[in-house]
Amino acid sequence: MEVTSTETRPVLSADKPVKLFASSDERFRASVDSPVKGDAPENWLSRPGTEFRLLNYSFGASGSGEVYVSRSMGSVLDNVNRWLKQFAQKDLDQAGVDALEKIQMLGGQSVFVKAEGSYASGMGKPTVEGFALAGTVVQVGADIYTVKMVGPKDEVVAEREKLTAFVKSLRMAE
Repeated sequence: MEVTSTETRPVLSADKPVKLFASSDERFRASVDSPVKGDAPENWLSRPGTEFRLLNYSFGASGSGEVYVSRSMGSVLDNVNRWLKQFAQKDLDQAGVDALEKIQMLGGQSVFVKAEGSYASGMGKPTVEGFALAGTVVQVGADIYTVKMVGPKDEVVAEREKLTAFVKSLRMAE
């Protein structure tokens, strides 16, 4: 039996070009604007946000430096100690966190965290030697916001002033 079709139908949605090797964020994440805005330095390369990164940048000649803004779980103390563990440093108690340098961020006083040495980010990635961290953690209402810069030590040190200016520029989107 032979069947011939003469019926046509309109395309109901615009198909996007197929992207091979797309990440799960690219395939499944809803495209939502970040609730946080900031003035990034010109030499930071803007990267797409992810499920966990509200703002996302790369920097440095090595191509391995990154800066990102996140809304995190836990407390300020929890986040500070999680970062310190990534550099095999001892946990701070609340008094130790209270003694850290403060920077104005999103209307609150954030704590400024620094670490250097062997960086074990987790997520199955190998430990990287000679890295450094500079970052801030603040509680805004019930939310914890973080700005984390990590990369080769010399590149992080060279960008610290720009990081401070970026942190101070952060504001909630309107």
